[in-house]
Parts: sequence; C-alpha cells; structure tokens
Amino acid sequence: MKVTNAAPSLLFIGLVAASASAWSQEQTPDDRFTLRLGAMDVDADGELSGRTQFLGQDFGFSEDFDFGSKEVVPRLDGVFRISQRQRLIFDYFQYDKDRRATLGSDLSYDDVTIPAGSFATGKAKFQLASLMYDYAVVDTDTFNLGLQIGAEWAKLEGHLHAEAGADVYDARTSDDGYAPMVGLRMTATPSEHWLFNVQGQYLDAEWGDFGNYDGSITRANALIEYRFTRNFGIFAGYDWFKLDVERDGSDGILGLDQRFKGPIAGVTLAF
Repeated sequence: MKVTNAAPSLLFIGLVAASASAWSQEQTPDDRFTLRLGAMDVDADGELSGRTQFLGQDFGFSEDFDFGSKEVVPRLDGVFRISQRQRLIFDYFQYDKDRRATLGSDLSYDDVTIPAGSFATGKAKFQLASLMYDYAVVDTDTFNLGLQIGAEWAKLEGHLHAEAGADVYDARTSDDGYAPMVGLRMTATPSEHWLFNVQGQYLDAEWGDFGNYDGSITRANALIEYRFTRNFGIFAGYDWFKLDVERDGSDGILGLDQRFKGPIAGVTLAF
C-alpha cells in the first residue's frame, strides 16, 4: 500500500526534474552561431611623428592630434562554434571621421596673404577585420579559456582638401595590408542568462604584407551579455585599439601612433 502511494509522487518528482534539466539546457548559450550587432562611441587621439636627415643633420618632430568630437561607428563580431573546444571568431570595425578648419581673418606672411574664409578639410577612414581560430585549452561548465591564431586586415585612408582664394589643394592616400595575429580569450557563464567575455589580440606588421610599414596593432575588449532567450540578448562593454606604425620613405620615416577607445553596446542573435 505504501509503495502504491509513493509511485505517483516519485513519477511527479522525476517529471519536474526532467523539465528543469531540459529548460536549463535550452537556455545555456552553447549555440552553433552567435552574431553581435552593435555600435561603438569612439574617442580617437594620436601622435604624428617624423624623422629625416638633411645635409648630415638629423631632424625630427612629434605632435599630438585628435579628430575633435567623438564618433558613433558600427561594430560587428560573431562566433561559429565548430566543436565543444573549437571556434571561429570574426569581427569588423570601421572609423570614418572628417574635420574642417576655417580661417576667420586674413593671414599675411611676407608678401603672401591667405584670405579669410580659406579652409582645410581632413578626412580619415580606418577599417579593421579579423578571422581567428580559437581553441579552448580550459573548458568547464562556467569558464572557458581559449588561445587564438588567425589573420587581420587593416586599411587606412586619408583625404585632405584645402582652398585659399583661387588656390586649391587636394591629396588622397590609401594603404592596406594583412598579417597573422595571436590572441587570448576568457569567457565566464556564471548562470543561464549571463556571459562575461574578455579578449586581447596582437599583430606585428613584419609578420605579414604591409608594404613599407613597420609596427604593430594591439586590441583589447571586454563585454557583458544578458540573454532574454537562447536566441536573443543584449550586451555592453568597452573596446580599445592601438595602431603604432612607421613608414619608411625616400625622404625619411613617418610615424603614426593612433588610439581608438570607447564603450560598446548592441544586440546578440544566436542560432
């Protein structure tokens, strides 16, 4: 008689446990493909430097510069999970900013006068894209540590246009290249809805094809993600890039130390 009464209770407990387990598995973010669509509020600043020789004497300069106000730019990254420990990680970043300076009054030097209203407009565009193979050397239910190797492509474009009376100056330049990159990733999933991710990557221009450029590209970012469902969530965090390169030309060496940093936010789609 006691066994008969216990059977329905045991069956009910078993069904509840099975349902809870299925719900937990459904919410765990071990998706095959994850796409994060967002934006970055970029604060860009840098240092322009140069070195040359003239009549046996060394000359050089260094000057800080920025692009004025911050700029909101698109940001894209994603993860394709090949297996429990293997992933392909890709991302794309683009910065596009222009700045204009106008002369408020006449400027004279010796016999040359630059009239008021003369202006110069500068435009800079920087693109960065990478594809990384990530292998998890540590893989637990709540923590994952991955080592990365892959390739990164970078492109820097510049345009300067100036007008002073009847005189017009216009110049454009564009350089791009690619190189191998190494990185490190740490991911924590303390609960079914939360994910914390930290990532760092490094590239040396001498490893790849960047023409006359020497230097490095360094990147670090961190984000917090909350999943409302297995397929949809939101994230926020911080991203930082450092472009430190020198170009060797016939007239000397031109250096650029450019930094992009700022908060990021967006939505996560998972399948």
